Amino acid sequence: MRSHLSPACAVLLMCLISSGCKGGAPFNAGATLNNTAAPSTTPVTTPVTDPVTPTTPAGAANVSVMVSAPTACEAPNGPYTHVYITISDIQGSTNPDAPAGDPSFVDLTPGLSSAPQQIDLLGKANSNCFLASLGVSQQVTAGNYQQVRIFLAPDSHASSISNNACGASYSNCLVRSDNSLHDLILPPATSQGIEMTSRNLVNGGIAFNAGDQPFIDLNIDVCSSILATADGSYEFNPVLYAGLIPSTGSTIAGTVVSSKSGQPLSGGNVVVALEQKDSTGIDRILMRTAASSDGSFVLCPVPQGTYDLVAVGVDGANIAYSAGVETGIQSGQLAGKIPLVPGTQQGTLEGLISTMNGGLPPAGVPVAVQADALQQIASNGTMITVPLLPSQSPFNEAMLTTNGSSCPAGGDCAPFAMQLPSNAPNVVACSEQTAQFTQQRSAPAYTADSSAQIPGSGGTAACAASKLLAPDGAVVVGPGETAMSGNMAFSQCQ
Repeated sequence: MRSHLSPACAVLLMCLISSGCKGGAPFNAGATLNNTAAPSTTPVTTPVTDPVTPTTPAGAANVSVMVSAPTACEAPNGPYTHVYITISDIQGSTNPDAPAGDPSFVDLTPGLSSAPQQIDLLGKANSNCFLASLGVSQQVTAGNYQQVRIFLAPDSHASSISNNACGASYSNCLVRSDNSLHDLILPPATSQGIEMTSRNLVNGGIAFNAGDQPFIDLNIDVCSSILATADGSYEFNPVLYAGLIPSTGSTIAGTVVSSKSGQPLSGGNVVVALEQKDSTGIDRILMRTAASSDGSFVLCPVPQGTYDLVAVGVDGANIAYSAGVETGIQSGQLAGKIPLVPGTQQGTLEGLISTMNGGLPPAGVPVAVQADALQQIASNGTMITVPLLPSQSPFNEAMLTTNGSSCPAGGDCAPFAMQLPSNAPNVVACSEQTAQFTQQRSAPAYTADSSAQIPGSGGTAACAASKLLAPDGAVVVGPGETAMSGNMAFSQCQ
């Protein structure tokens, strides 16, 4: 397994062996953003620099926009070695319903439109866990910004991009583990900007007070943002969120071990997800990362707030482990050791997502769908999302619906198969005192969950509903067994 731990984060992790849910090391917003040179085999991308903060006038805030992308799908655990995107502008509005081009939008990254910045989402983060800073600090009117739009450069601008790692033909691309380079196709909706509203903004909005000098972190879930099409090409359907990074405590870190041996899982891989409840009370994944070979992990930068951690893993002998869950942890706290209980084999949950359209012919409208597995914690009722291991689910079950013989008549569909732990989760509530993890006594039952959206919209609903739960509810998934979930059918997809 491989992770992007900076030297500063590595030092921090030395303190985690006996710590559990304690206050963490502060994030120094004024620290130099160190840049690590790219390997000689890869093109050089725009370096991370320290934002210049001008004097703030009355009624305004100086905003700096940063980019991060903790990932679990980088080779060798996943299929990619590089994922390059080129950002040409970021705009914000206090109006959550403002259409693209509305006068309420302000430019948060002046200068990017004339000099777009290319970023490797699988690149090495600096000591503050950022991949890049987008331009200099920008003065904006104080207020609660409830919509952000991100603009990506189209392929037609490829020749004007400085040090373009994608070559002369592409502005955005990915490199697979076999070193093959592929265009990362932008859906048409991205031309209006990738829209981020309350569902993508931590705490429902980004509030700037007069005199503030905030850092906005734009966090991209790489694993869930890449869609494989039927013809073998790739589309970029960004799954992202944004939030303010506090001046202290922007890291959650810990170590994942076996409950039996107390040692890291040997030879396999471990994924740790940071989750927060949505409007329905279900824990949704905000970011995820792969633990290193010694079991350590760092989720950073983490916006101020309270979260749940969910870790899953399998070792080199293909032994599956229960999910390890730590609830109620805050940004800046240390997670300590998270023990996963060894089981036997993983189980598989299979099903079908279908999309029906209002007009005729009803098939052939591309809709990005994603399947997730939900599991309820019996002790406190929390419904978590169980992260999937990238080696077994390269695209994290994000896909485009297509027409085929397995689809309901007149519709498009996409099958899914999720490999999941076949034993109950091990759970602890985070507190200032050391607490013991307790394995739940309930059977390992999962509820399939799905979402649908317009590719490139940033989460805009494409159908009558944007999310659906499987109609048959929770089903038990036993070791080495395949359980079937009820079909989830979206309607009126556009």
